[in-house]
Amino acid sequence: MNQYFNLKTIQFIGLLLFICCKPIKGNCHTKQEYNVSKVLNLKSIKTAVYTTAHHSNLKLTVTDSLKFYELKQPLETDASIIVDSGKEFQTFLGIGGALTDAAAETFHKLSKKNQKIFLEAYYNQEKGIGYSLARTSIHSCDFSTSSYTYIDEGDNALTTFSIEHDKKYRIPFIKKAIEAAGGKLTLYASPWSPPAFMKSNKNMLNGGKLLPEFYQSWANYYVKFIKSYEAEGIPVWGLTIQNEPLAVQRWESCIYTAEEERDFLKNYLGPTLQKEGLGRIKNIVWDHNRDLLFQRANVILNDPEAAKYAWGVGFHWYEDWKDGVPMYEAVKYVKETYPDKNLIFTEGCNESYNLERIKNEDPKLAERYGKSMINDFNNGVVAWTDWNILLDETGGPNHVANLCFSPVHGNTKTDEITFTNSYYYIGHFSKFIRPGAKKIASVSSSNALLTTAFKNTDGSLAIVVMNSSDKNLDYSLTLQSNSAYLKALPHSIQTILISNK
Repeated sequence: MNQYFNLKTIQFIGLLLFICCKPIKGNCHTKQEYNVSKVLNLKSIKTAVYTTAHHSNLKLTVTDSLKFYELKQPLETDASIIVDSGKEFQTFLGIGGALTDAAAETFHKLSKKNQKIFLEAYYNQEKGIGYSLARTSIHSCDFSTSSYTYIDEGDNALTTFSIEHDKKYRIPFIKKAIEAAGGKLTLYASPWSPPAFMKSNKNMLNGGKLLPEFYQSWANYYVKFIKSYEAEGIPVWGLTIQNEPLAVQRWESCIYTAEEERDFLKNYLGPTLQKEGLGRIKNIVWDHNRDLLFQRANVILNDPEAAKYAWGVGFHWYEDWKDGVPMYEAVKYVKETYPDKNLIFTEGCNESYNLERIKNEDPKLAERYGKSMINDFNNGVVAWTDWNILLDETGGPNHVANLCFSPVHGNTKTDEITFTNSYYYIGHFSKFIRPGAKKIASVSSSNALLTTAFKNTDGSLAIVVMNSSDKNLDYSLTLQSNSAYLKALPHSIQTILISNK
């Protein structure tokens, strides 16, 4: 009896271990096994620490190298960061900014010398920060000098469709950006509003809805845009269906409920792209703030016929207008629920342009980028897109005076270029984390230090650490049972690059 009980107990425990250890499909986007081949030989590596710090001359400056020692157990009073390069998550697509009319017109007004400096600064990985991603608008948005479309008003058949307007500033600008990026730039496009006659309010501005009788015409409009841009030598990788589909703005805007966006994708846009030989186009739903990210994804992605056309879900960071608190976890919930779909940050900028905040190096401007990028990547995001890549000395041009900050400002009167700390903070990610990289585990024991980390295709590790406090912080970095010891300056960001010699 006792032997029988022990045998049954062993069998039961074995069954439990089998169930508990078996990967559960669909509930997690992490890999279940530890990939030993992904670790580095710490006896044969080269390291560099790049630092940007407010109120200093450190701007993506090499400030240190690392020496690893045998791991010493961190204390609860210590600040420590643990990195495990054998645990891999999502594959990184890229980082970039929006190539708007405003950016293109500001660029056009700069001298040839400063145009070259600007392009190298953004798109050259060696001399700049290596942008590999871009967004643009389908006809006008608020960051245009006026509202316009590509057709004559009332042309339901789109016989007058022409991108001639964009050939003056925007298309030459995008071509220069592609060239500066080495001939390849992952570009996606977003509409702010259909033409006025297609909408319930007969106005491109102030919200309104796309009328059902124009669903097919509007789907055809996307196709015309893609084919026209590609005829100009500008490949289009993807589309967002509608910029901010729940915001009634005083500029170009259009409202879709989740069900309306689902049905437009399922019944019109998706099938039309397929029919026109554009099934490769990546469709991105939502393209609005984190707060309702899960609700929109839930409605669209729970419909198999709509979900098959959706590459992923895009979002912005402006949900903090309600209480000042970003809702980072909303991103994680979508990734956990729909692990087969991608998450992309499609827009963020600091609003209400004020030159004094740049002159005084207000750390909140750059740290908003750092906090968002670290949290978003840790929650499963594959790509991250800033808003205007360049604005003028007023925070425009913008046809409704919605003036904002940009990481780089070009003074069209003096021909000066200002690279703000936001530019350098973004560079701590885009310069060192390259397309194809894998997100790896990186966890901080201190609320004062935020961290994320990636393993590039060449095997190098890029570990980002941000200190948004007013104090110097000593911390340890542990990798493969070895630790190095570093210091983070007040209001600073670091990238620790570790690679094989």
